[in-house]
Amino acid sequence: MVYTPLPTPKTPWEDISIDFVLGLSRTQKGKDSIFVVVDRFSKMAHFIPCNKSNDASHVANLFFREIVRLHGMPRTIVSDHDVKFVCYFWKILWAKLRTKLLFSTTCHPQTDGQTEVVNRTLSMLLRTMVKKNLKDWEDCLPHVEFAYNRAVHSTTNMCPFEIVYGFKPIASIDLLPLPLHIKKVHEKTKEAIELKAGCKAASMNKYRKKVLFELGDLVWIHLRKDHFPQQRKSKLLP
Repeated sequence: MVYTPLPTPKTPWEDISIDFVLGLSRTQKGKDSIFVVVDRFSKMAHFIPCNKSNDASHVANLFFREIVRLHGMPRTIVSDHDVKFVCYFWKILWAKLRTKLLFSTTCHPQTDGQTEVVNRTLSMLLRTMVKKNLKDWEDCLPHVEFAYNRAVHSTTNMCPFEIVYGFKPIASIDLLPLPLHIKKVHEKTKEAIELKAGCKAASMNKYRKKVLFELGDLVWIHLRKDHFPQQRKSKLLP
């Protein structure tokens, strides 16, 4: 099947994608999952603690409180979840707003995979911050969300904060002036990394040739077992 990309959004928080990160340790507040909502235009994300057992009604309440309150109603929602879940989610959300549905929402059978990438980044950041106590991930979530939305996104070359609000928020590190000698050390480090990367690329590509694949070409994918460890009980374990 030919991949068809989703229509490009025009403004922030009108076209979003939603997903869930499951398999987390239960926190002291009883949460075991994360409701991930991503704006497809700015790439801004919100990470909302929830429970795996939450139904569409509860998720709609979370969405209204954490997303609609800040950004208003979206026009489209992309989700890997069951169509029935998304439709019921919409129905409850509109009932909560006490508004009749005056426009049709677009349902896409395909997904742009953006929430999957965000989920992987979220898990990586949480593993870095949580360390030994796996039940502390809920307390780390606000810090992770701020760091993610302040970082420059590879697609837009801007940070999500700047696209939505027009400026890059101040972080604690911005309040600490870097001494001149540290700046020089950073410049030398950058030059050294670039030199090393260039040498490695030249060495690795010495006996290789560049292969360009066309759309529709058949390829082999070799998936090793170590990509899917069986003994891992939590996503936040090393």
